[in-house]
This record gives sequence, structure tokens and C-alpha cells, in this order.
Amino acid sequence: MDLTPGMLDRMTPEQERLFESQLEQDDGAEMRRVLRAGVPVYYTRDDTLPGCVIKEYPDGRTELVDFSTGDERLVSPLAE
Repeated sequence: MDLTPGMLDRMTPEQERLFESQLEQDDGAEMRRVLRAGVPVYYTRDDTLPGCVIKEYPDGRTELVDFSTGDERLVSPLAE
């Protein structure tokens, strides 16, 4: 299932269950494939601020971003 952050609040319960199942089985291979294709990825960690996600670029740069307004907003660059 290809998702963008804006789609998360419009998922049906069935799509949410499928997405959660895929997350539980994730080994990072899909993220690496997407990065190799030149596309940024979004994820969270235990220390990610509430309401924010980490955006990682193919070149390794990372940023903390927020989607609370519906649009992506840079909160801050992250140290590598």
C-alpha cells in the first residue's frame, strides 16, 4: 500500500488494520528501496516529538516535520 502522510487520517478501518500489519512485519527493506529510488521517507522514533515525523532524504539528511495544518512544515533540521 503506497501511503502519503496526508492519507493517514482518511484510512478505512480495514486499511488501518492492513497498514498496522505491514508495519509489524517491516524489516526496513521497503524504506531502503524507496530511498535508493531517490524519494524521501517519513517515520517516527520513540524520541520523535508528538505531532511530528522525521523526513529522511536519499542523501541521508533528516528533518523534523509537522503535518498538523495539512501541509508539510519544517520544524527543524536534525543533527546527523
